[in-house]
Amino acid sequence: MHKSVKYINFSCVYSFILQVIKVYSEDDTSRALEVPSDITARDVCHLLILKNHYIDDHSWTLFEHLPHIGLERILEDHELVLDVQSNWGMEEENRLYFRKNYAKYEFFKHPVNYFPEHMVSLSNETSGVIGHTQLLQMFLGSSTYPEIHGYLHAKEPGKKSWKKLYFLLRRSGLYFSTKGTSKEPRHLQFFSEFSSSDMYMSLAGKKMSGTPTNYGFCFKPNKAGGIRDLKQLCADDEQSRTCWMTAIRLLKYGMQLYQNYMQPYQGRGGCSSLTMSPMRSISENSLVAMDFSGHRSRVIENPTEALSVAVEEGLAWRKKGCLRLNTHGSPTTSQSATSDFLAIHRTQLWFHHKISRHEAQRLILQQGLVDGVFLVRDSQSNPKTFVLSMSHGLKIKHFQILPLEDDGKLFYTLDDGHTRFTDLIQLVEFYQLNKGVLPCKLKHYCARIAL
Repeated sequence: MHKSVKYINFSCVYSFILQVIKVYSEDDTSRALEVPSDITARDVCHLLILKNHYIDDHSWTLFEHLPHIGLERILEDHELVLDVQSNWGMEEENRLYFRKNYAKYEFFKHPVNYFPEHMVSLSNETSGVIGHTQLLQMFLGSSTYPEIHGYLHAKEPGKKSWKKLYFLLRRSGLYFSTKGTSKEPRHLQFFSEFSSSDMYMSLAGKKMSGTPTNYGFCFKPNKAGGIRDLKQLCADDEQSRTCWMTAIRLLKYGMQLYQNYMQPYQGRGGCSSLTMSPMRSISENSLVAMDFSGHRSRVIENPTEALSVAVEEGLAWRKKGCLRLNTHGSPTTSQSATSDFLAIHRTQLWFHHKISRHEAQRLILQQGLVDGVFLVRDSQSNPKTFVLSMSHGLKIKHFQILPLEDDGKLFYTLDDGHTRFTDLIQLVEFYQLNKGVLPCKLKHYCARIAL
């Protein structure tokens, strides 16, 4: 059903044709939206944020999911959603997914993690050593360019075997060398350009295409096509794949990608330099720990004291919440209430109950390999323990949370009992504020949201 509707914006009148799109979340719930033909991916995200009363932390992202060939990609914020859908085949069960992706613009904040020195070289016109910020400026500029190079496994359309080749990424496209690591023009063969194709991450490369590793990506023509039309590549590790895919995004979209990143911060001082730090959240800038126990309130400046007070208040709040009404309407602290208290972590968005190690890794990868993305789950090998799964250094690491009984009381620990917590919520809150034995603090919890 199409219908014409008019939107009034200041003194101008625009006429649009509304169409219906369906957007899915991680738990496969969906929502139908009636949208104008020129709606962008960012507009759809903003609309869903408003409808579901989510907090807009600028990590919400729209994904294009192609299950029949096992591919998925980020829709850039400026892309027109209906243009993307128009390229889908009639019989394809493609979907749009709405979820968080903390890594979408992380390379603008921490480029050192995305461009390892051994994969980057500069053009002949550039001399001297440059920093990572200057490297990004070169990607976004038009005069000089950084060259990304390294080995990738390649599979050309119509062929079954994979071949390991030395690739080079330049402004004109992606090339491979026909003679070892030679960069001489006579030894370079064109592999793919970017203007008429989109780049996807492979979700089931080994199963569908027999990829040598799990780090596959490919180029697919904008128009509808099957697996035979793909130009498939495979890296040896996640760092290599991330570097290639990030550099290709930067070369394809250039300054538009940076404008997408900066859009949430426009109008806040007018600064648009690459060196500008993103605005900090209200909680970072404005909230302080306060002590109201005395005659006069005071700011708690000691971070150790602030943590101790926060943990104490959190425990007191949870103990109150664990009082349950019995069948006669009176509060009780029976064994069932104690059990509820011990299992209160099940209500937390970061807790994922009985999911496998593979599923935990998939969820974290979906929401971005940014340092500190995490979830907690039941251990499959030991039903009495839990596992903290987290991302650090473009890798997913797993830490066992052990139960510990002392003097009739149950505690949880990550470091063999040196630091003990009465429940998992206290444990997570502690490591959100302290690195402890972990490689970094816990920053972003990985959650399944419903629409």
